[in-house]
Amino acid sequence: MGKNWAIAIGINQYNNLQDLNYAKRDAEAMAIWFKQEAKFEQVFLFTDDSPPIPTYPPIPTQPTVGLLRGFLHRQFDEIIIDGEIQPPLLKPEDNLWFFFAGHGNRYKDKDYLMLSDSVVGDIEYTAISVDYVTQRLRRSGAGNVVLFLDACRDESSRSGLGIGEQRHQGVITFYSCTANQKSWEIDELQHGSFTHSLLAALQLQGEANCATVERLAQNLSYQVPRLNTHYGKKAQNPYWQADPPYKMYFILLEQTATFKDVEPLKYQASQAENRGDLSLAKQLWVRVLAVSRGDWEAIEAIERIACKRGNFESIITTVEPVTSSSGGRSASAELLAQKQEKERIKQQQEAENRRQQKQEEHRQNLSCYQQALSEAIEREFPLSTASRMKLISLQQSLQLTNEEVVEIEQPIFEQKRASKVMGLPLWTVDLETVTVNEKGQVIKRYSNKQAQFFKEDLGNDINLEMVSIPGGSFKMGSPSGEKGRSSDESPQHDVNVPAFFMGKYPVTQAQWKRVAALPKVNRDLEIEPSRFKGDRRPVERVSWYDAVEFCSRLSKHTDKEYRLPSEAEWEYACRAGTETPFHFGETITTELANYNGDYTYASEPKGKYRGETIEVGSFPPNGFGLYDMHGNVWEWCLDDWHDSYEGAPTDGSAWFDNNDNLYQKQGRAVLRGGSWAPDPIYCRSAFRLIYSRAVRVVINYSFCFRVVCAAGRTFR
Repeated sequence: MGKNWAIAIGINQYNNLQDLNYAKRDAEAMAIWFKQEAKFEQVFLFTDDSPPIPTYPPIPTQPTVGLLRGFLHRQFDEIIIDGEIQPPLLKPEDNLWFFFAGHGNRYKDKDYLMLSDSVVGDIEYTAISVDYVTQRLRRSGAGNVVLFLDACRDESSRSGLGIGEQRHQGVITFYSCTANQKSWEIDELQHGSFTHSLLAALQLQGEANCATVERLAQNLSYQVPRLNTHYGKKAQNPYWQADPPYKMYFILLEQTATFKDVEPLKYQASQAENRGDLSLAKQLWVRVLAVSRGDWEAIEAIERIACKRGNFESIITTVEPVTSSSGGRSASAELLAQKQEKERIKQQQEAENRRQQKQEEHRQNLSCYQQALSEAIEREFPLSTASRMKLISLQQSLQLTNEEVVEIEQPIFEQKRASKVMGLPLWTVDLETVTVNEKGQVIKRYSNKQAQFFKEDLGNDINLEMVSIPGGSFKMGSPSGEKGRSSDESPQHDVNVPAFFMGKYPVTQAQWKRVAALPKVNRDLEIEPSRFKGDRRPVERVSWYDAVEFCSRLSKHTDKEYRLPSEAEWEYACRAGTETPFHFGETITTELANYNGDYTYASEPKGKYRGETIEVGSFPPNGFGLYDMHGNVWEWCLDDWHDSYEGAPTDGSAWFDNNDNLYQKQGRAVLRGGSWAPDPIYCRSAFRLIYSRAVRVVINYSFCFRVVCAAGRTFR
């Protein structure tokens, strides 16, 4: 059994490029898998704060150009002592894995890995080319060098085609996406989608294992796009290259491989031996033995190769046909029987080789059809008649049965159809979010986020856009040290919130007019209650009962369940994964929200006091794609008011004191988010405002709401 070594590199912090979020975590997770699951003998981890390699003197492992280049040179370049070249560290039966998560770039037709101190304007001298890496890794002596390059995460500095166009000789290379795509990080998983899928694939056991290069590639090509679709990311299609091509049959994980996985490798070993490439043949047969240690076919092949390489010749001495004293067969008859048996075995082997070759050609045909189908539906979906006819023609030329085609098409079509929800198309939009420090200065811009939403058509070209909010957990309430907090924001507690859809904006006056004109369910609604007029301004002067009636009419009209958000849903959606006072960061400014700018929260300068509502969507969104979660208008929540979170639900549901009949409810309700009138303390993610569920005449000019759509309890 060969040795296994690995190098894992993950870079979050860049001196001259945009920082990443989870590249370091990806590399650390891979290193843990190498050590604990796969039991690799040596694992070298390079991250922003990884410990040095324990040698004398210790070798630093920060991923700078100089340190990484020096490490590769010391470990794998030829070493000459006393005029003699020293043998490499590894042998042909060994494996060397290289994992990189970070920025990549393409310059002068070469792929480059961008290290923490790389400079875009000086790539040749401040980055490391993938060619340089592969040359050093091949000098290790390992017969199987595997690269996993999740290096397509560059947001702003990549120009032209991205990393992945170049073919690297003598190695197996997995790319996280094609050259014209980006590799996405998923906040909910805190991993890149490629690495998350890779780790899941490497842990599969039994017949579903990904022990071979080919099967791992097939798994990733299906799972990564599926994962991106689930989390609302753009298309990302991993692909791979094997040089030479026979390495596609190499076994990556001997401990999970089955005897079935060995058959293609045996075929390649036999082919190499037949064409006289004895060195390669031996290496492949040794890899067969690593999985199937008692395989006599492999043992005999290795012995046969040893004879051929030693120029041993079979010497057959002519023997007279004399019968033995025991009455057995003559020596010549025995030799003839042995010759016939060998010929029979040879014919069986040739027949098996032909069978495996035909089987492999068929497998390649299946893969060819799958690739053509995937490319076709990326261009259009549903497929046009012309595209469908081309695929039928391809099916016939590849000699595939209808059953085989259906098996290929079904999961791909299901994945594509999954981009609809509740019978409506699911749209995807790119987002740019910002993070500010306590001075209100923008310290980070994220342009790699996306949101998905469906459009509820209200008529007259007026739509209600409902944003997909992924399920997850968060800590509800404020920490004890947060400025402006009150006792009703405690105790902080963990809440698990199922996925739901939430209005992209507070309900606008145009949306209100359309729904208020629908038939009454329980209560009359005023068509134009707002003081500050404008179709794209939020509706205001709306009571809690009015908001409930709006949801009832909308639900009846659309045959979906619309309601007010629970407090937990509202705060979870507002925070969008953040734990700071505002989803923008440590404070807000009047360039980010509409509130009374005569007051400040932290060290930011004073801003504007507009004294009225403004149009929705005037400021950047949060990480979920929701707008105006801080300021502009207060937003009603579904729950009854409680003075603290003692005994609060932890499943994201609304907290009621008595029955769920909304039209019978009395007492006090909750508003969230702040408005155009108060200072920023009241606009925090955790702030809660108590107010009586009163009739409209005593509701002020800043009370509004937004709706959610989700499965669950139905409120009357």
